[in-house]
Amino acid sequence: MEKFNSSEELMAYISSMSRENSVRQFYIPGKGKFTLVLQEEDEVSIDTEVNENPELKRMIEESREQYKKGLGMTASELIKSLSPKDFN
Repeated sequence: MEKFNSSEELMAYISSMSRENSVRQFYIPGKGKFTLVLQEEDEVSIDTEVNENPELKRMIEESREQYKKGLGMTASELIKSLSPKDFN
């Protein structure tokens, strides 16, 4: 069982996890023993998807331009704007 005395050591340990090495046990002094399970690895980053999909890249660039012009809305604003009849 690994013992960690700093957050940097712990993050390096977590970063080394993979599908094949998905369960780790470690000890943090003053806290106790932990078991960490990596349930799912990130498949592809958004940046990778944007670079591979010109249409997605166009949509994101358009969205950013609209946001800069004040034409966007937050998730909270969107939720507040919805009503039950929007789902019928």
